[in-house]
Amino acid sequence: MKKNLLALLSVLVILSLALAACGTPATEEAPAATEEAPAATEEAPAATEEAPAEVTEITFWHAYGTGSAEEIALAKLLEQAAVDLPQYKINVLQVPFNDIFNKYDTDVAAGGGPDMFIAPNDNLGGQARSGTIADITDLVAGKLGDYSELSQGGMMYEGRMYGIPESMKAVAFWYNTELLPEAPATTDDLKALMEGGTPVAISFGCYHHWGFFGSFGGQIFDDQFNFVADEANQAKVADAMSYLNDLYQISVENGWPRNDSDGLAPFTEGSVAAITNGNWAMGDYRKALGDKLAVAPIPAGPGGPSNPLLGVDGWYFNPNSENTEAAIEVALYLTNTAAQQLMMDEAGHVPANTTVEVTDPLIQGLLDAFATAYFRPQVEAMGNYWGNFCGTDQVFDAGTPAADWVKAAFEGATK
Repeated sequence: MKKNLLALLSVLVILSLALAACGTPATEEAPAATEEAPAATEEAPAATEEAPAEVTEITFWHAYGTGSAEEIALAKLLEQAAVDLPQYKINVLQVPFNDIFNKYDTDVAAGGGPDMFIAPNDNLGGQARSGTIADITDLVAGKLGDYSELSQGGMMYEGRMYGIPESMKAVAFWYNTELLPEAPATTDDLKALMEGGTPVAISFGCYHHWGFFGSFGGQIFDDQFNFVADEANQAKVADAMSYLNDLYQISVENGWPRNDSDGLAPFTEGSVAAITNGNWAMGDYRKALGDKLAVAPIPAGPGGPSNPLLGVDGWYFNPNSENTEAAIEVALYLTNTAAQQLMMDEAGHVPANTTVEVTDPLIQGLLDAFATAYFRPQVEAMGNYWGNFCGTDQVFDAGTPAADWVKAAFEGATK
């Protein structure tokens, strides 16, 4: 009996030892498996580092002059854009103004070109008709509430939106208050000033002197953009041209500049008292003259206030681009409140964005000068104006009577 009991106890001891021997290693190995898990977790960040955020390249062209206030201000905007819009790499090409439209249209027609470009609305109508700029009406719906109605109108053709407005511009009368304390209020005042020997650089040309047509009551187009070719209106336009010819001959006699580019240095250096030019030159004028710089409307005349051509600069988009929505986002950034504040303060742009606070008397003076401006038409008939009313050398240099020249210009435009 004792032997059987001892045998049974021995078996139980052996079994418990066997179970203990089997259970212990399994328990000790579990942590090892657990310790391997962090290794897999630690590899996850490496996978994240190998997948950087995608960067989209956006290319745009501009025609701001090398070293100009506009180009310098734009460079500052792009420097900040690199910080604020890291998802985009913005590539910039400067194209001379005289080449930018032709180069753009040629490249787009060949299937290339930049994603977008900035320029005046000089060719908007023609480009919309030829299809070299994209209709962005649907893409910007609800996004342009901060932009003035006037500036939006400058980006439209036949009710469709073709650009994002950046600034407004027109020709005004700039003067150096040290040499000319007050601007001439009327065309008679201006002529008397120049006849009296005060040097003024009038910018003669079919764009720059358009405002004088209004001063003499002359019209180029009626409300439907038909040329106003009746004799009474032709006489008023001829009066304006005859007046401009008087100023031109005074300028020739005194050796004064007769266009905006030749007048830039004399005006900024103080050798002429005033110049007619657009506000694209304001940054350079302000830099040179400081507090001596002032601006006023082109003088009114016997027919009423002047009516300079009002243009709108804006961003246009390439129909070939695969990044149109991204380009629009970049353009909206470059025309936001901060961006237009900078372009206003440093480059003299009159902002299209109404959220910009205007405290600068020069900008306010420009807004006052633009109050009677003539909105630049985008109609095909505008091409007939450029083609028939820009040969002003026939009057100024060849001596053709103003009335004869105006009659021929209207006849050519209405054929």
